[in-house]
Order: sequence, then C-alpha cells, then structure tokens
Amino acid sequence: MLEKLVETLKIKNKRLIYTEGCDPRILEAASRLHREGLLTPVLVGEPEAVRAAAENAGFDIEGIEIVDPMHYDGFEAMVDKMTELRKGKMTADECAAALKKANYFGTMYVKLGLADGLLGGATYSTADTVRPALQIVKTRPGSKIVSSCFIMDRTGADGKPERYAMADCAINLHPSAEELVEIAVETAKTASFFGIDPKVALLSYSTLGSGKGEDVDKVRAAAALLKDMDLPFPVEGELQFDAAFAPEVGKLKAPGSRVAGEANVFVFPDINAGNIGYKIAQRLGGFEAVGPILQGLAANINDLSRGCSAEEVYKMSIITAGME
Repeated sequence: MLEKLVETLKIKNKRLIYTEGCDPRILEAASRLHREGLLTPVLVGEPEAVRAAAENAGFDIEGIEIVDPMHYDGFEAMVDKMTELRKGKMTADECAAALKKANYFGTMYVKLGLADGLLGGATYSTADTVRPALQIVKTRPGSKIVSSCFIMDRTGADGKPERYAMADCAINLHPSAEELVEIAVETAKTASFFGIDPKVALLSYSTLGSGKGEDVDKVRAAAALLKDMDLPFPVEGELQFDAAFAPEVGKLKAPGSRVAGEANVFVFPDINAGNIGYKIAQRLGGFEAVGPILQGLAANINDLSRGCSAEEVYKMSIITAGME
C-alpha cells in the first residue's frame, strides 16, 4: 500500500517532527526511516534524555536532529508568532507556557515551515494532537472541521489486497448532517489517495426508509445533500452495513443502487459506531487499521494510537510525510 509513497519520499527528503522523542516506538521508527533515507526525522525532547532512551532501547539515532523546547534558539520568535495567531485568546505568557509542551512546540515548528509534518499521540490523547493543530495551523480553505479515517487493509482469500476506508472513528462525537457531508467528501479523497475507487455508503440502522428516528433522518439528510453535489464518485444512504457490503443483500434491500453491495468507503453516523466498527473489523476480520489519518487540516499532522507499535509509527510516518 505504501510502495509509491516510499519511492516518492526517497526523492523529496521531507522533514517530520515527532513530539515524543523519548518513546521507544518513536525511536525505533525514526532510526529505521533515517537509515533507509526515506525522510529526515526531528525528535522533540531533552537531548541527553533522548539519547539515553535510544541507547537503553538499542536504537541508533546518530545524525538525527533533536530539538528541546526549553533551550531552543528560536523560542521567542515562536512565542511572538503564536501570540499573533491567538490574539485576544491567549496572552504571550500563556503562549510561552504552551510552547514548552512538545505538542504545541512541534505544531508551531510545522507552522513556521521548519518541518513538513508532525506525528504525535503515542503517549497522549487525540485531543492533545488536534487542539494545538486547530489553534495554530487551522483547517485548510474549504474545510470547516477536522475529521479522521482509517484505511482497513488485508490480503483477501484470493491473495489480492482488500482495502476499505472508515470514518469518522476518532474525532467528531455526534456529527451533524452537514458535517457528515464533509466527512464523506474528505474520506473519499483519502481513499482515492490509497488506490480505492470510492463508493461511499452512509451507514445507519435503516436502509432507504426501512427504519425511523432522528439518527436516520440525519444520515438521510446528509445523503441527499451529497447527491445534490457534483461529485466524481457515487454515494448512497442511508444503508445498513449488510446492504452496503454484501452484494446479495444490497440487491435485495436497495435494488438499482450504484453503491449498495459494493461500498468501500463507510461513513458512520457517530463516533460510537465508527470506533466500534473499525475495531471489530481489525480484531475479528484480521484487517490492519492504518490511522487515524486526520483530514481537513492545513498541514500534514497525524495522530497515533497510544497502543501503536513501532511498525505502525513507521507506516504513519510515511503517510504523514507523503500525503499531499
């Protein structure tokens, strides 16, 4: 899945900053990426502590840059820039205090163009990755929210890759119909980036009117809004998962649909369904869950699961540095 990105990164020499420089998983991935020449890692932390952590874990980080927020030459310039960005919302002293924290420091490092992207969250929550990103780099033009998706990947019984996109599983608790529209559009773009020709299903406990309720109404409204847009991919909703995924059920419950039974992008009605759904696919279905991939930000910033492995950090590093 990452072969094309790997080849591109070897040419571009992107810089990626890691906010948890002492974490062994980060150190293992950064050491490997540096050794393979895929990107230039930058580790946040106190240099002696980072080097000691690497030595204790047995990873070679010789030649990898380490930046310490407490002793950074450009710290005052960072404070001035953040104070300007947060004018009326945070004082200079509050900005200085925030920038002493690795997540804020790393985000400002990206904002100032000193790195091409950021990867964090191996030891802290998604909110602690997203909050500084929203305050400092903000959403890109045309985006009102930040959302997330997971790329679910496995080798099928026929030996061919089986790949799907699922959203939003990590950020928006109870998205509105309008927010579901943005999540669907952004996730279809992400899916395309990973070689999925998107067919988008908006999921519910109802299929095209079979059930009633406010939650169904929301999903149905989002589907109607999407169908009124000039989109380069088909959308259907509301659909139950079996109608979206299984061809025989799709034909029965939604005859004539371009998506039912063939969906590969699944948009959940809320974070409860999304988080549970992708983890069931991961644990029972044997899918590798790549993500969460953040969508809608004006910079390449991604979040890690606190239960991530070094291999997942490695792959998310390639994705974060390689996405357009």
